[in-house]
Formats: sequence, C-alpha cells, structure tokens
Amino acid sequence: MILHRSLLAFLALALIAPASADDAPKPPTPLYETRAEHDGNGIGKFFMGREIAHVMGHQAADWLERPQREAEERTDQLVDSLKFREGEVVADVGCGSGFISRKIARKIGPTGIMYGVEIQQEMLDRLMTNMKKFDIATVKPVLGTTTDPKLPAASCDTMIMVDVYHEFDFPYEMIQNMIAGLKSGGRIVFVEYRKEDPTVPIKEVHKMSVVQIKKEMTAHPQLEFAELIPTLPRQHIIVFKKK
Repeated sequence: MILHRSLLAFLALALIAPASADDAPKPPTPLYETRAEHDGNGIGKFFMGREIAHVMGHQAADWLERPQREAEERTDQLVDSLKFREGEVVADVGCGSGFISRKIARKIGPTGIMYGVEIQQEMLDRLMTNMKKFDIATVKPVLGTTTDPKLPAASCDTMIMVDVYHEFDFPYEMIQNMIAGLKSGGRIVFVEYRKEDPTVPIKEVHKMSVVQIKKEMTAHPQLEFAELIPTLPRQHIIVFKKK
C-alpha cells in the first residue's frame, strides 16, 4: 500500500512532536494549604510543604543597611559570581533599600537598566533616596503586587531575589509573572539562607534548602536548573534559566 507523501510527512512529525501541554508538570492542587498549627514567624500558609514567612516591613529597612551586612553575607562575592555584563537589564525583585541594586547597577553600567521592584511604596522611596545619594541614575522603581512584579514582557536578562522568595504570599503566581518578564534564556536567581546549616543565625521559616527550591520550581516547566554557586558564607545562590 502506497501512502501519499503529505500523509507520510504528517506521521513523521507526529512521531517527533514534543509532549503536549497536558503532559507538562502541573502545580499542586490546591496551590496552598492553611494550617492552624504553624511557626509563629510564618503566616500559616504553606506551598508545597513549606510555610511562607512574614514579609519584612519597611519599618525594618535599616537592617538591610546594617554596617556588618557585607562581612556577614559577602554581597560583593554574590554580585561578582553572577558575572553581570555591561548593558544588561536586571530586576532586583524585593529590592528593599537598594543595597544589592546599587552594586549590580555599577556592574551593568550606564547602558544597563536596573529595575528595583517592591510591593511597599515606602521601600521604593527609600530606594530612590539611596540611588540619589550614590549618584546612580539607571535604577527604575517599580511598584509590584504580591502576585506580579509588573515588569515589561520579555524585558530582563536577569531577575534576582535576595532573601525574598520565602516571603512571597503567592510564590507560584509571582514566579509565573517573573518568567513572563524574562527574555528567552534569561535567568532567575534565588539567594536564600541555607536551611541545611543549623549554624546560620536566621529563623527557620526565613531559610530555604536547595531541595525545596528545586521542588517548587518543578511547578514551572518553563524553567530549568542552571547552577548552584556555593561561594557565600551563609546563603545559597541558585540559578534557573528560562527555556
């Protein structure tokens, strides 16, 4: 029996076609669980087995600028290890007072764009006061929401969250909207205190393990694990890329 060429071509394509969207990993259902018994430093809401921590309010912003922070966290090593390029477009999601934003802004130079994303206008006000103080003009403040960083579509080469992701009220929705703001091949960087290390002097719900972060990112098939950078004294640097 002789098959028509077009039919043969269709059959060949069907054999090599990628899995359908129905075959892709799915987020848990329901997304979130509320428990009456929980850590007092958390909000009682759980995502994939992890309790979400309370958000640090703008009233505590001085802690972000504490004199000992550099010695404790080696943020210079953090920024150097990520090898930011001149002209890169970067979003610091949960930027706070801009301690990290201003370091990255110097790396990407005057041709780069640095988005400072916050859900508290008071933090953005402080961010811009500090950028003026340090004579940095490339930082753009963005008022996001608990579900959306409000970044332009496919605009960013890198998005970084420093000690922030564990506080997201809606981590699934937030990461999905962050992915939408990434260029193809762009990266999402998690910097989180190491839960695996009991000597790290941070409350437990404000720590995350590598295993847990990887577990939660399985809900986002658009991302793939890229690297773990073990250079910091207290934190993980975990990098995912947009496929």
